Amino acid sequence: MKRTFTTLTDATLITAVVQHGYGELITDALLEVGIQGATLHSAMGVGIRERLGAVGVAVDAERDVVSVMVSSDEVDRIFERIFLAGKLDTPGMGFMYATPLMQAATYVPPAILAKYTDG
Repeated sequence: MKRTFTTLTDATLITAVVQHGYGELITDALLEVGIQGATLHSAMGVGIRERLGAVGVAVDAERDVVSVMVSSDEVDRIFERIFLAGKLDTPGMGFMYATPLMQAATYVPPAILAKYTDG
């Protein structure tokens, strides 16, 4: 059997760098709206705020990074969902960005693939 793959060309990667503990809140919020998979990992942030802290004491710079690939027509809806779940409207909570992807590949079930192809 010949192996093939489907290249997705209308996809966007949304990445959020948030306070430690908020990554799980974001992934839960994504599951609630039907996003079936996201990547969550820990990272260390570096900056003047982390070095000084409120009273000149070092503060925890651990961050959660959430990445999710979505179709381009879903970007605004999912971007807003992540923004709200991560409380990014609060100073110091983190930041996020969306990156258009030139190509992406993963398993696409035949029933879904048929909707977007000629056969």
